[in-house]
Amino acid sequence: MGKRIVIALGGNALGNNLPEQMVAIEQTSKAIADLIEEGHEVIIAHGNGPQVGMIQAAMTELTRSNPEKYIPCPLSVCVAMSQGYIGYDLQNGLREELLDRGIDKPCATVLTQVIVDPEDPAFKNPTKPIGSFMTKEEADKMVEERGYTVVEDSGRGYRRVVASPKPQSIEEIETVKALVNAGHVVVACGGGGIPVIHTGGGHSHHLKGAAAVVDKDFASCVLAQQLDADCLIILTAVEKVAINFGKPEEKWLDDLSAEEAKKYMAEGHFAPGSMLPKVQAAVQFAESKPGRTALITLLEKAKDGINGKTGTAIHA
Repeated sequence: MGKRIVIALGGNALGNNLPEQMVAIEQTSKAIADLIEEGHEVIIAHGNGPQVGMIQAAMTELTRSNPEKYIPCPLSVCVAMSQGYIGYDLQNGLREELLDRGIDKPCATVLTQVIVDPEDPAFKNPTKPIGSFMTKEEADKMVEERGYTVVEDSGRGYRRVVASPKPQSIEEIETVKALVNAGHVVVACGGGGIPVIHTGGGHSHHLKGAAAVVDKDFASCVLAQQLDADCLIILTAVEKVAINFGKPEEKWLDDLSAEEAKKYMAEGHFAPGSMLPKVQAAVQFAESKPGRTALITLLEKAKDGINGKTGTAIHA
């Protein structure tokens, strides 16, 4: 019996620039097609770190060089742009790979908005660095002119930091569901989704873009829950999750209960900003309903992972 699987692709599945992205997507498409060939329903979410940074930098450069003609581009719009061109490459790469295997399945990207809470404490404590490095002078100018929050980033210069609020729900979930139920392969929640907040009281349904970036692992977890998926696969740069990573007593884990995972998280085994959100999202999904499992593994091991041969399986 095929499973309904949400796959969260890490940045390494997409490359850092356009030529790299073309090459990376060819490999990514093969790994995803393997799962579809085995009879699974697959929904794809992905990150956009380098891509949204590139768009943001280009737009900033444009407005700096000609402020009379161009106005600053909101971050939510930059996320939407990144969803568009990454989705374009992904849906084409995947469609081509599937047709090469004699599988005629439509592939489509849904431009996805993710509802976040305007009261989320993340808005008071921006932590996610985006965009290009700036000198102290440039950074001060951005703070003064645009009200940006900037931090000094590991001796490499200053960078803008934005909020990373938790996703509440997927605005286009019914559209995604309809496409999946009709047998389509869907790319959704690109870059964690376009963060939006509900404004206006009563029956008003006005959505306003937020200056934030949603973590794609948490967004894919919410997507998987709302689609009632059986499995959430979070793809990363390592085959399995480790405790004591990089130390002599390093240990790779095949299997992890939610309780064990919480214990390891509390002990500080997983690095914030890399493995920690992946384990948090995996635990959240595994605990959300009986029978749901999450898997953290390498892209090219996705098929072996779902068949229980490798990766770290996380269950309630």
